[in-house]
Amino acid sequence: MTERLLQFIWQFQYFNKGELATLQGESLLVIFPGHYNTNQGPDFLEAKIRIGSTTWAGNIELHFKTSDWEKHNHHRDDNYNNVILHVVWEDDVSNENSIPVLELRERVSKILLQRYDELMKAISFIPCESGIHLVKDITWKSWKERLLAERLIKKSKIVEKYLRQSNYHWEEVFWWLLARNFGMKVNADAFEDMARSIPLAVLAKHKNQIHQLEGLLLGQLNLLNRDFEEDYPKMLKKEYEFYKKKYDLRPITGTPFFLRMRPGNFPTIRLAQLAMLVFDSAHLFSKIKEAVSAHEIKKWFGVAANDYWHYHYRFDEPSSFRKKRLGASMTDNIVINTIGPMLFAYGHYHNDEKYKQKALQWLEETSPENNSITKGFAQLNIENRNAFDSQALIELKNEYCDKKRCLDCSVGNSLLKA
Repeated sequence: MTERLLQFIWQFQYFNKGELATLQGESLLVIFPGHYNTNQGPDFLEAKIRIGSTTWAGNIELHFKTSDWEKHNHHRDDNYNNVILHVVWEDDVSNENSIPVLELRERVSKILLQRYDELMKAISFIPCESGIHLVKDITWKSWKERLLAERLIKKSKIVEKYLRQSNYHWEEVFWWLLARNFGMKVNADAFEDMARSIPLAVLAKHKNQIHQLEGLLLGQLNLLNRDFEEDYPKMLKKEYEFYKKKYDLRPITGTPFFLRMRPGNFPTIRLAQLAMLVFDSAHLFSKIKEAVSAHEIKKWFGVAANDYWHYHYRFDEPSSFRKKRLGASMTDNIVINTIGPMLFAYGHYHNDEKYKQKALQWLEETSPENNSITKGFAQLNIENRNAFDSQALIELKNEYCDKKRCLDCSVGNSLLKA
């Protein structure tokens, strides 16, 4: 027995309430168990009970043993003055204070305790792997919605941190996060540093000159530092050196990684595609806010790198022709990891449900992620139809299953009380 399990049992009243009585011998009726308190103070607030013929309203505190009351110094803490019932798993001392005590040890189903023990000891992909197929669709639907909301709220907090750093410039923050997304996991920090090093106002002045845009992006990532053989990189280097001096630009420290990456994800290719996106679009986040569907967004992002890159992955290393267009998987990735969170954060910040709902809708219109987590759930026949589902499943695995927070999970709750 853990204190959190005891709180769970009390919160949902998963115990035998027949002929309920306090240890003092008075009859007890639980009218309302109270609101679970995650902050300082008693475990449950605003409860309502009847002891004997008297109805009481107040707070309820739970402990594994009765003696824990004094061990935790609650008798000296004014926050516990309004406790009307002390619920314990085991009574181990005579009750020396005036607070009624309820012992639950003999009133809780042994099956529930056994199921909880099995979940806590499980070493499989998720603790409830053997019983998850029993959970009803309606439980899954509402739980996925809450999981996705939790995930987007967390991401909104990150966006709000960036907003404070940018003096609440939404377009600037979108530029930083978009560049970070283009860097993929390996080069995310480097790409973000590059984006921060080039103000949007500077990019706007050169948005009609793709070579200048490429030069600025590649140069700030230290990819134009060497002597080149081909004319195109020589031209980019010349452009960059001029504008670096003009705008007093400071390139980032270090260079992006190429090692163990697919050629299509090389930083040179991603930067060329990012430059073309800037070339094609002005005030991109403002356009996104007004867009109707994810399909419309993906059309804007279906850019191809400049012609030079159709024959190259790196400077001075010719390759066979392949048009370097931003693929469907990458555009989906951008919707999932940048556009959706930014739009949700905008709605959250301005208290406008329209944008939050649009973000959720676009995730439903986007293909699901395919990674080790979604593959693990797929083997358990858990539905993963779109990015709405996959983002919820990732949140479930990382924040609940891996941490064995089964008592806080709707799926775990469903299996424990079945």
